[in-house]
Amino acid sequence: MSEARKMPMVQGAASTSMKHESAILHVTGRANYIDDMPEPKGMLHVVPGLSTKAHARIVSMDLSAVRSAPGVVRVLTAEDVPGENEISPVHAHDEPLLATDHVYYWGQPMFAVVATSRQAARQAVRLAKIEYEEKPAILNVAQAREAGGDLVWRPLVMKRGDVEAGLAAAPRRLSGSITMGGQEHFYLEGQAALAQPGEAGEMRVWSSTQHPSETQHLVACVLGRPHHLVTTEVRRMGGGFGGKETQANAAACLAAIAADLTGQAAKMRLDRDDDMMMTGKRHDFVVDYDVGFTDDGDILAVDMVLAARCGWSADLSGPVVDRALFHADNAYFYPDVRFRSEPLRTNTQSNTAYRGFGGPQGIVAAERVIEEVAFATGLDPVTVRLRNFYGTTDRNVTPYHMTVEDSISREIVTELVRRCDYAKRKEEIRAFNKTSRYIKRGIALTPVKFGISFTATHYNQAGALVHVYTDGSVQVNHGGTEMGQGLHTKMVQIAMREFGLTSDRVRITATTTGKVPNTSATAASSGADLNGMAVLDAITKIKRRMIAFAAEKWNVAEEDVQFLPDGVHVGSDVMTFQQLAWQVYFARISLSSNGFYKTPKISWDPATGRGRPFFYFAYGAACAEVSIDLLTGENTMDRVVILHDAGQSLNPDIDVGQIEGGFVQGAGWLTMEELVWDPAGRLRTHAPSTYKIPACSDRPRIFNVELLENAPNREETIFRSKAVGEPPFVHGVAVLQAISDALASLNDYKTCPQLDAPATPERVLRTAMSLRGETD
Repeated sequence: MSEARKMPMVQGAASTSMKHESAILHVTGRANYIDDMPEPKGMLHVVPGLSTKAHARIVSMDLSAVRSAPGVVRVLTAEDVPGENEISPVHAHDEPLLATDHVYYWGQPMFAVVATSRQAARQAVRLAKIEYEEKPAILNVAQAREAGGDLVWRPLVMKRGDVEAGLAAAPRRLSGSITMGGQEHFYLEGQAALAQPGEAGEMRVWSSTQHPSETQHLVACVLGRPHHLVTTEVRRMGGGFGGKETQANAAACLAAIAADLTGQAAKMRLDRDDDMMMTGKRHDFVVDYDVGFTDDGDILAVDMVLAARCGWSADLSGPVVDRALFHADNAYFYPDVRFRSEPLRTNTQSNTAYRGFGGPQGIVAAERVIEEVAFATGLDPVTVRLRNFYGTTDRNVTPYHMTVEDSISREIVTELVRRCDYAKRKEEIRAFNKTSRYIKRGIALTPVKFGISFTATHYNQAGALVHVYTDGSVQVNHGGTEMGQGLHTKMVQIAMREFGLTSDRVRITATTTGKVPNTSATAASSGADLNGMAVLDAITKIKRRMIAFAAEKWNVAEEDVQFLPDGVHVGSDVMTFQQLAWQVYFARISLSSNGFYKTPKISWDPATGRGRPFFYFAYGAACAEVSIDLLTGENTMDRVVILHDAGQSLNPDIDVGQIEGGFVQGAGWLTMEELVWDPAGRLRTHAPSTYKIPACSDRPRIFNVELLENAPNREETIFRSKAVGEPPFVHGVAVLQAISDALASLNDYKTCPQLDAPATPERVLRTAMSLRGETD
């Protein structure tokens, strides 16, 4: 670490805690989102018309009554798209913006109404008369397999060693299956976009999107014009969780087409029901596993097939299912291993990115394998985990042939066992269950090892633009987007730390493709890693110019120019940052710079299933205690303790908040959030009245979260921090395992409960009946 890094830092600068840069705006209701923006004069409103069949040929579409309805200005169909009627984010050419001759899921956009008010558009949509020729619909993994297993993406195989020989030679062997459901993103701000036409073919789009450049490119595609005529802007989103990485594009494209064809500004904001019917979810999985092991709990071989309901088009299903394979080992070394994927096409919403991006599904499967081995051997699951963790000098090669260089799972789990007094608490729970007839308690302690980087290598890049003004204030712009996770706050903190400024002297501006082009999505937990390094690169360039100027003007060595909290030290003199900026400006030296960063060391070859797809791993562990009510099937989280590895945290308070939120969201996915389609393919859980997410009362009664101390990232990330976005989501797996542990008390812990997710009250009761040998 340089001497500059050892100097005092401004309070609130990077590596310390500071409140969210928009916190006051959030709590006072003054933070602007798309629907809060002042409406341009004459602005029109766009509402989509959605299909009411899961799979059908469109025989006829009579929109005459729609066109003549009060307030309707125009009705858009596929024929009205000026450019290409295609919005596939992976260029698969399988996702038309508006349906043409067929519909492939219930809720697919078929047309769009452009009207003078949102209410007029919503009323007009209902007047469409559509005749369908219905076709058989494939709605789940079982039906897709039975129909021949049509895939939306190429399957992937990861293997190391000889899994057949390993299984055959193992002293003990078992097989099984686990099913886990999908999950609705349920962002507070729904999908929304506002488009305003400009001169000479320009189009400006304000969008609630996690991927401004992709939105820009697809808007340009549907308008049939080059990218430089389209600008996408995002100040903030009211939540995203992956649901706005690709799913925001349809709203932006339809608003832009309406604006282009009418010459007036146009806005599309989806109703919550339409949003849930139209947009993709977390992929639900069925995982079949075969495992060989010893009486001591050593896992010798694992064979897994991970099948996913992907929906009607490719979207991001390929990389999502790939990442499930990447994490199907979680923190464990399997001497002989093979993972295979089945990304299956179905007539349901095209599933998409969701926090963890398939990784949580792979980890749930890994932890089921541990649970099965523990019950089969009579060992504590923690003992089995400790026996099978990755090493650092041997037993350290993943199924995709990446060497794990920094495995700290053993240390974290051992420390958490001590902190939460796991053995004593487990003993107390066992004693409680012996005397309690209707309430059963359970405990589980699970680890997480989560790879950080986009597995699509080209996405691992970022840009930034930093301006220093002559009054000493600083403006920062970067390619990442803010959805409440504190990314902008961390970028402000980096500038504060590097320039020695207070927070009121640094301003983040809206993310816009007009300032930073060709950005990657804010996803894969990479926002702070990528954009932080790009911002640092831009700042470093400016500082070098300022330092060189000051050293020459005041005749001191460059190392004697320091940016500190009390000002800029130039030898023995101290001046304000503003004074130096003014002097540099008068010397005609640029006070502005772009920055760029690309992640080093990574590579990935999907054809061979080998490479180093991740720059590093984030680690952690959670211990959860639950109670289940055998009369109702309901569960409560009694106590949760989390120890998480954030490296040298950029903002400990924000990171702890991310861990808390990620855990609750993960626990919600595995215990209560249930998506239900009827036999016709209609999503029945399409509103807050029918889809349950965790509320305040569902949080753990005791909830302790701590960051791992003195554990800077061994890789050169921004100030040696680690990503904190997706990894904490996986801590929710401890709750599913704890519910399983509680259920296992029903047959004296002799059998592994075959508990699928989500562990809703109904599923808990059915599992309890199975363990007791009862029938419906």
